Amino acid sequence: MMMRAAVLLALALLAACGPIPRADAERQCYERARLAMQPRGEVRMGMNSEVGAVAGFEIAVSSDYIQGRDPAQVYESCVYQRSGELPSRPLYDLPPPGRGMPE
Repeated sequence: MMMRAAVLLALALLAACGPIPRADAERQCYERARLAMQPRGEVRMGMNSEVGAVAGFEIAVSSDYIQGRDPAQVYESCVYQRSGELPSRPLYDLPPPGRGMPE
């Protein structure tokens, strides 16, 4: 019984490593390609009744950006690695940031 459960678990884990639908891969890879274009950040400031002024910041920089990789190539290779298919449209044919990834 334990052996059967172990085999089923192993098969489930292997199935999770398989290709995903191209549309799902495109949505996941869109964000990676955007980070390859430029770093992004966020600044937070405010007031709080408990501690007074509060502030913080966050910055996201990808290794693709640091290495100077072409965002379109990052997108294409990411989609291919995850789905086994090329993207349905090139990165630069997609809507600009802020308008979201098309369905």
